[in-house]
Amino acid sequence: MEIERKYLVEKLPELGGYKSHKIEQAYLNTSPVVRIRMQDNEYYLTYKGEGLMAREEYNLPLNKQSFHHLIKKADGRTIKKTRYLIPYEKYTIELDVFEGDHAPLILAEVEFSTIDEANTFTPPNWFGQEVTEDPKYHNCNMI
Repeated sequence: MEIERKYLVEKLPELGGYKSHKIEQAYLNTSPVVRIRMQDNEYYLTYKGEGLMAREEYNLPLNKQSFHHLIKKADGRTIKKTRYLIPYEKYTIELDVFEGDHAPLILAEVEFSTIDEANTFTPPNWFGQEVTEDPKYHNCNMI
């Protein structure tokens, strides 16, 4: 089960020193979501169930050859972004800085162990509007 809240970010915090990943992903299906992702030199196929803040999620490993075969079959364009991992209290903020057609969009996501934990989360002051319940900010709807 994936439980996360998502926020717009209008101004980047200082990112020096934070770990980051280069991500390219595409969607084979959007309902249900079936996504392929290249993150640095790792490859995944992901299934996501229905829902906005909480939903099923399963990740399966792919190899490079399978990823490049499947990306040709994806619906629409790919999404490219750099994901920064920023520690905050007991959480990790996943800060996505989108590239290409999706720039200058910046989204912050925080994952939680329980729905109660998600509902009591207080975001840092540099977060903007919460968009957890707005489906247009789910990556599968941005293709």
